[in-house]
Amino acid sequence: MPRASTRPTSRDVAQAAGVSQAAVSLVLGDKWRGRVSEATAQRVREAARTLGYRPNLAARNLRLGRTRTVLLVVPALTTEFFAGVYTGAARVASQYGFGVVLYPSPEGIGPARDPFASAQAALDGVIASSMAADALTAIRGDQLPLVMLDSDPAGTTGAATVNLDIADGVRQVTDHLLGLGHRHFLHLAAEVASWTFEVRARELAARLRAVTGTSLRTTRSPISIRGAESAAEAALALPDRPTAVVCDDDQLAAGTYKAARRLGLRIPEDLSVTGLDDLALATAIDPELTTVRLDAELFGERGMRALLAVLEHRTPEAGDIPVDLVVRGSTGRAPR
Repeated sequence: MPRASTRPTSRDVAQAAGVSQAAVSLVLGDKWRGRVSEATAQRVREAARTLGYRPNLAARNLRLGRTRTVLLVVPALTTEFFAGVYTGAARVASQYGFGVVLYPSPEGIGPARDPFASAQAALDGVIASSMAADALTAIRGDQLPLVMLDSDPAGTTGAATVNLDIADGVRQVTDHLLGLGHRHFLHLAAEVASWTFEVRARELAARLRAVTGTSLRTTRSPISIRGAESAAEAALALPDRPTAVVCDDDQLAAGTYKAARRLGLRIPEDLSVTGLDDLALATAIDPELTTVRLDAELFGERGMRALLAVLEHRTPEAGDIPVDLVVRGSTGRAPR
């Protein structure tokens, strides 16, 4: 074992893992597949983590001819969900000697469209949310490997996609509310042009069309509590008030709470409300919010693993990431 004051070397990792330095080089250089076993690779990674070993990336990058830098493009840095996506992506990236640069591309404002003098020269690949797709042309051109998150697999030619099973989440919400006797619904929809929100609207409408006696009204809102409060208040004040509000996002649900209270409506006695995300906000409001839990960190991990697969000319893992309905106090039996 190395002394505490000494920076661990690849030889130290090899001794701790009981393998050769060549094996350590293969594993930490992510060239081990077909050369050493999965068990050996895992042992080397664990030894490197335990010792706090960090390879000399500058020298290795010169040998590889790669920057080992990935760009993660998200709509904004202020959203808890995308912070989780970054955390997951960075966790996997660090295991393979990659760094992740986070690039916010909010609609209408934000930093320069290309954060690098030449993105093609500075990056190995890009992971991007569909809500931030407009920034990609200037950043990526048609040169860099790309993984799209929350994007239509049929509409992303030349890019791998990683998706949460949003359609199933909407089905779980709808079936839960139908089971409580609700038949009159308001969809508080995010005012964002994005495939993931189109899926929510499409699946909700299809699920309700299959049940006799249901009605659905849609109101759009920016993704903010203040915007949702105004939109929901206007919709709930109309005749034939719905008994359930399905919100595209937990922030929209929080705005709906405020609108309901301004109108003298009780949740869930007069109005059931659901969200989608399961942010910290969901358990900070009263009653706590029934919502769909999206594992943002797993989403980021899968996005990074998909990009690594693309860089190695492998097929990324298939299948959407499962989501779960978390039932709390904001939903109850439909009022008579």
